[in-house]
Amino acid sequence: MAYFIYRIKMQPIKMLEKIEQHDTYRAASDRVKSLRTEEVAKGSTALIKMIHADNELHAEDLLNQVRERQPELGDD
Repeated sequence: MAYFIYRIKMQPIKMLEKIEQHDTYRAASDRVKSLRTEEVAKGSTALIKMIHADNELHAEDLLNQVRERQPELGDD
């Protein structure tokens, strides 16, 4: 399994752009942090996400899944 780094643009539709792939968490994490800093400096609204997956197709499938919100304390 590898760590995939994607740029996600939400406007006008959700678009995934694979940026890089790394074999170790530390290398991927460091790269994501630097890419996020660059995006903020450019004034971009794109998200930078890292995902751990078997392959590129699996990574994109995971990134496109809609997850339910976590219940907040006192929601019972």
